This record gives sequence, C-alpha cells and structure tokens, in this order.
Amino acid sequence: MPRAVLPTWEEWAIREATESLGLRLRTGLHTGECEVRGDDLGGLAVHIAARVGAKASAGEVLVSSTVKDLVIGSGIDFADRGEHELKGVPGAWRLFAVRADSAR
Repeated sequence: MPRAVLPTWEEWAIREATESLGLRLRTGLHTGECEVRGDDLGGLAVHIAARVGAKASAGEVLVSSTVKDLVIGSGIDFADRGEHELKGVPGAWRLFAVRADSAR
C-alpha cells in the first residue's frame, strides 16, 4: 500500500470514534516536501494540506490530485469535487473526495 494512503486509513478509525461522540471531522490530504522546524513541520505541502482540509465538509476526506495520482491501483475510489482556489497557493487545484466504502 502506498505510504500516502496511510493517513486515510487512520482517519476512518478516528472518524468513527469521534462520530460516536457527535463530532464530525474535516480532513485534507496532500503530499509533498516538508520542512522540519524543530518539533513541527512546515512548508508549502503542509499549507496546501491545511487548505484542502478547509474545503472539506464535515465527515469528508478531501485529497489533492497529487495524492489521487499516487494511489492509482490501490482500490480507493474518489469523487471529483472540481477545481478550487486555495488561499495563499497559486493556481487552481482539483480536489477529490475519498468515497467512504472504498477506504475501509
């Protein structure tokens, strides 16, 4: 399984636990080069992931086209959510929602 998919699997377990408490998470995934800043991570890839997550609806996992392209053949299905402007990120970004049944 590609490493880029691992947060998605963990997200579903966390999602089920939090939904039982009445909480619905919004999750955004992107992959790219990160900068280690002490005990923190930063850089454009982290910023993009945060902006992708901000576009997600409650209970939804959105991914960038970069993530979608990297997991081809994994069996995970996506729904196209169209192109979006991400604050502080140049250009338009095509985002995809992970279909819940395919991510389990």
